[in-house]
Amino acid sequence: MNADAPSRSIVVGVTSGQPASVVEQAASFASRFEAELVCAYADTGRYTVEETWDGTVRSVPIDPDLPWLSEPEFPAELRARLSEILTARGVAWSTRALAGDPANALGHLASTVDALMIVVGTRRASVRGSVQEFLNGSVAVHLTHRQHRPVVVIPLSPVSSQDSLPWESAE
Repeated sequence: MNADAPSRSIVVGVTSGQPASVVEQAASFASRFEAELVCAYADTGRYTVEETWDGTVRSVPIDPDLPWLSEPEFPAELRARLSEILTARGVAWSTRALAGDPANALGHLASTVDALMIVVGTRRASVRGSVQEFLNGSVAVHLTHRQHRPVVVIPLSPVSSQDSLPWESAE
C-alpha cells in the first residue's frame, strides 16, 4: 500500500481461495495504466448502512440476531496473501471490505472511485459451482450487463473447443 497512490484506479474482486492469477492479471493492468489496484472483498452476509467518499462501507449483518458483530474487516489472511502477490510487483494497492451482492457492491465501488475497469475471475468448473452459478448468476455476467465501464474476466479453468463447457452435460 502506497501513500503516493495514482489518481486512476482499477477494481479487482477478490475472495479467499481465489487463484493468484486473477490478482496478478489485475496488477499487470494497474501497472500498464499507472493505476492503483483496489482489491475489494464483498461479504454477502452483511448489508451497507453508510458509505464514505472513498467507497469504504459501514455495514451490519443481515441476521438481526447478530447486531453485536463488529464492523466488517477485510479478511486478514486474504490481505496477507495479496501482500505476498503484490509487494514485488511495485503497484499501489489498497483493500475495501464491501457488503451485499458482490456484483452490485463491485459495480458501486467502481463508480465511486471512477475505476478504469473491473477485474473478476470465473469460477472453477465443478458441479457445485455450476449449480450455484445457475441459481445465483455469475458475478461477471451481472457486471457486464450493468456497467458502463469495461469488465475483464480472467478465466480460471478454460476448456478446449472440443470439450464440453461446465454447464453442458457430457454425453
